[in-house]
Amino acid sequence: METKRHLIATGRVQGVGFRQFVAATARELDITGWVRNRADGSVEAVVAGTPEAVEIMIERTRRGPALAAVTDLKVGDAQGTFERFEVLPTV
Repeated sequence: METKRHLIATGRVQGVGFRQFVAATARELDITGWVRNRADGSVEAVVAGTPEAVEIMIERTRRGPALAAVTDLKVGDAQGTFERFEVLPTV
């Protein structure tokens, strides 16, 4: 059974390698979906995978890479089918 979650991270999350961190973590955990910067300074992602992998992904995203400072991580349900994990352009 696949779990899908929509994530929005706020804080110091742009310009610190956050999207690359999320993408590398997704590849490590065999998660599909996408990540992108948003014009408001947040980072948004949709992640899909086993329930265990998605929970690990959420916890790692909450911490972020060394230079990031995540002040909030909103987690909601997501829809969609994904073949791989992608870094998308800013919206």
